[in-house]
Amino acid sequence: MRARGTALAAGVALVCAASLLAQQKPVEEAWALLAKNQRPQAIRLLYDIVKANPRDADARLLLGSILQEDGDRVGSIAQLTEAVRLRPRSAEAQNALGEAFNAFGDAQAARGPFEKAVALDPRFAEAHVNLGLVLLEAGKLDPAAIHLDRAIELLGHQPDAAYPHYLRAKVLSQQSDVAKAAAHLREAVALRPDFAEAWSDLGDARKTLLDDAGALAAFERAVALAPDDSVAQTRLGSQYFDEGKAHLAVAHLQEAARLDPTNQSTLYSLQRALRQDGQVAPADEIKQELAELLRNKDKDDQNLVAGIELNNQGADMERAGELRGALQKYRAALDLLPAHVGIRVNFAVALLRLGQWKEGLAELREALRREPGNVVFQAVLDDALTQAPVEFGGMGRPPKVLNSGTKY
Repeated sequence: MRARGTALAAGVALVCAASLLAQQKPVEEAWALLAKNQRPQAIRLLYDIVKANPRDADARLLLGSILQEDGDRVGSIAQLTEAVRLRPRSAEAQNALGEAFNAFGDAQAARGPFEKAVALDPRFAEAHVNLGLVLLEAGKLDPAAIHLDRAIELLGHQPDAAYPHYLRAKVLSQQSDVAKAAAHLREAVALRPDFAEAWSDLGDARKTLLDDAGALAAFERAVALAPDDSVAQTRLGSQYFDEGKAHLAVAHLQEAARLDPTNQSTLYSLQRALRQDGQVAPADEIKQELAELLRNKDKDDQNLVAGIELNNQGADMERAGELRGALQKYRAALDLLPAHVGIRVNFAVALLRLGQWKEGLAELREALRREPGNVVFQAVLDDALTQAPVEFGGMGRPPKVLNSGTKY
């Protein structure tokens, strides 16, 4: 009887489990795959879910967030935008879209969704933090402070409140209220003792407040927590130098220079510390390196001014219908600024308008390779491919007017 009862119980359990699996939402299956570190399978499943049910906002939210983490700007923004369209009154959806825009460097586009998120749910602390951050980065200090204070109030004395305290300190520092900034930073590291950036900023605040012992302790803690942070290494090295400990300063400033070889402030401090430590020859080498860096920067600045001027002249000529002259200007600008993707796109469009399809399409693809996920550049390429002759991989449709050159 005992064995029979066990078998019956097992059978009931199997039936219940099958029933639960049948009731499990497809999105929950994707979460389960993520929990097993089966990320590609989760993405494929979510795409299948969205294809079968385009109105599944949960699937789009999760898919958009995963694609954001993977660096897929176009896919992430597309999924999250559609999720917001499906759930316009969802603060979580608005916040997720804002986070994606911000992650891809478009803080201006992020601000709107964050503002909608806090309007829809005034108690959504995470959205207040995100909005406070983009306002801070835009130089809107007073509005940023309002949202960061609200986030701190909502989160209370919890580890999650460390980050808004850290950002609030940045607002206060820019407002020259260093004492209050230090208070917020002390709270941040109390809530999260492993918060390296907050320790580093706390050291900087203490240094401004003439608390050298407190500054040194905070800088040492920051470097111990984040030895690959060049700013923390520079700050600690500079503090040692100011205290007359040149040999200790050299070690940290050398590490900072290794991490960020083009930082002029670090190199200047390093050559001073080396010289004070009696290492004259290495100090002279760093001095020469710094001089070369400054010469290259001056050259780069000159190239930037000249390249932008040539580009803008090309844009004016293109609008006036002088396409060949514009092409020459864009080519010269690109020679000076080969990393400037916007100028490369102007050059590509001029080539296309002159019928030079092979080179024009190649330049557009190179622009997208340098800025993957740029929706504007992708639209230009898609437009060009619809018009390009079939022999160049296009569709050969009747031509439309491509956008004229952009000034910078």
